[in-house]
Amino acid sequence: MFSRRRATRTGQASRAQQKICFVLAAGAILSAVLLSQIHAAPLAAPKRPRILGIASVTILSTDIPAATGFYGKTILPERVGNLRERRPIRFFGFVTGQKVELREAPAGAANLLLDVSFLTEDLGKLRKFLVANGIKVAQGESYPGSPARPIVTQDPEGHQISFVESSYMRSTPDPASNVDLAGPLRIIHAGFVVHDRGAEDKFYQGILGFHVYWHGGMKDGEDNWVDMQVPDGTDWIEYMLGVSPNASHKTLGVMNHIALGVRDIHVAEQQLIKNGWKPTEEPKIGRDGKWQLNLYDPDETRVELMEFKPTNEPCCSPYTGPHPGPKQ
Repeated sequence: MFSRRRATRTGQASRAQQKICFVLAAGAILSAVLLSQIHAAPLAAPKRPRILGIASVTILSTDIPAATGFYGKTILPERVGNLRERRPIRFFGFVTGQKVELREAPAGAANLLLDVSFLTEDLGKLRKFLVANGIKVAQGESYPGSPARPIVTQDPEGHQISFVESSYMRSTPDPASNVDLAGPLRIIHAGFVVHDRGAEDKFYQGILGFHVYWHGGMKDGEDNWVDMQVPDGTDWIEYMLGVSPNASHKTLGVMNHIALGVRDIHVAEQQLIKNGWKPTEEPKIGRDGKWQLNLYDPDETRVELMEFKPTNEPCCSPYTGPHPGPKQ
C-alpha cells in the first residue's frame, strides 16, 4: 500500500516537472522568434523632408563699403530688397525672403562664395536624415524668421552648404509676376568649381535628391556646366567643371558665382545704368538659350543676371525640370 502511494506521488511529480519544462521551452522558443523578428525588421530610415530652393548666399569681400555700393545698385533699385546691417554681417534681402550676405574676407581666401543655404520645410527631420546618411552636421548662426538655428555641413569637395526653415519664405508670393519691378527678383542659382563630379553627384543627387536640370559646354559634346536642380523647387546649383587647380583669382571669381533672375534682361540693364552701373559686358544669349548679363563686384565675384526662361533652344541637352519665374 505504502509503495503504491509512493509510486503515484512520484509519477505526479514527474508529470509536473514535464509540464514545467514544456512551459520553459515554449517560452524560450517564443522569445527567440520575437528577437529574430526584431532583428529582421529594423526601424525605417528617416525620410528626407522637402528642399524647396535657395534661401541665401554668403559672399566674402575685402572691401565691404565698396561691395555694399555694388550690391545696392544691383539688388535694391526697384524696391526688390533692402539693406540690413548686423556687424560684422551685412545682407541684402529680397521680397522673397532670400538674401545676399556680405562678410569680411580672411587674408588669402581663394573661394569668395562662402556659403549656399537652402530652404527646407522641417529642420529637425532633415538633421535626422543627414545623420542617418553619414553626413556630419553642425549648427549655424541664427537665421531671421527661422524657428531653429541652421544646419551647416560641407559637400565632398568642401563647399559649405546650409539649410534653414522659414515660414515667411514658404508663404511669400513670388514677385516675378509683378510687372512694376524691373530689377533682379530672386536668387535662382549659385555655381562653384567642381573637380570630382562623381563624388558631388553621390552627395547632391544620391542623398539630397537633386536632379540634372540642364548640362552643356562651350563646345558640343562636352560638359563645362551641370545644373543640379533642388528636388522640390526651381532653383539650382551649377557645377563648374574643367577648371585648373591653379586657376587665377579672376577665373575663380567667374566660376564661383551667383545668378539673379529677371523677366527682361534689357530692361534690367537699363535700370542698372540709370542707377550708376558702368557696363563692362553686353547682354547675350548663353549656350543654355537664356539671356544673361554678367556683372562683377569689387572683388571680381561674378553676379549673373539671367532671364527665367530660355529664348532659344539650348545646346547640348534639353531642360528636364521646371523653370523659375512666373508659373508656366
